[in-house]
Amino acid sequence: MVSALNGTARGPADAGVDPASFIKMNMRLQPVPSIPEISLYMAHPASNLWRLTGKGGEGRPPYWAYVWAGGAALARHFLDRPESVRGRKVLDLGAGGGIVGIAALKAGAVSVTAAEIDGNGIAAIGLNAGANGVTVEIVGRDLTRTDAPSALDLVAVGDLFYAAGLARRVTCFLDNCLAAGAEVLIGDPGRAFLPRARLEPIAEYAVPDFGDGGAALKPSTVFAYRQ
Repeated sequence: MVSALNGTARGPADAGVDPASFIKMNMRLQPVPSIPEISLYMAHPASNLWRLTGKGGEGRPPYWAYVWAGGAALARHFLDRPESVRGRKVLDLGAGGGIVGIAALKAGAVSVTAAEIDGNGIAAIGLNAGANGVTVEIVGRDLTRTDAPSALDLVAVGDLFYAAGLARRVTCFLDNCLAAGAEVLIGDPGRAFLPRARLEPIAEYAVPDFGDGGAALKPSTVFAYRQ
């Protein structure tokens, strides 16, 4: 799922607002379209998200508050094909609201680490995981600027190829993960900076995508990332 992945974790724009309390009071916990096995706290027109992100947009965009196609496709894939994740240690890179990691745990992953730098998103991951009866370890720093974590079996990446600089960092990080022995799966509906020459499509799903307004389902692909 989309994440800014640029810097370190930051909290709410309104210092008087507790993100977890705000999310529970102002967002709706509801099943995800096309993925009814998972319920998330999701934004709606009356959520007043500006209290977390700032009226003038000075905070991080609330990507975590919506479902994006790449993360949704990965989540659907894990639930439909649990053998792809069962018994494995998983990194959910740019986790957003946590849908990918939650799906991996429901499908039988032994552990999930969710990397997310938005402090509001971190709060959402904890709430969403609890609402779905799973436990996710959260890392609140940009892992693309570090070495590949050790002892990982699978790296899952949803919707991180929407900007050129970010795509370059993610690609370099994923190369390090491959070199360390991890498998890499990418969920993406075909965003601008997707490294297509490195990808092998393995499944396609019709899922929601906030990038198109969230009004209808759209095709999104799960790819295996290759050397």
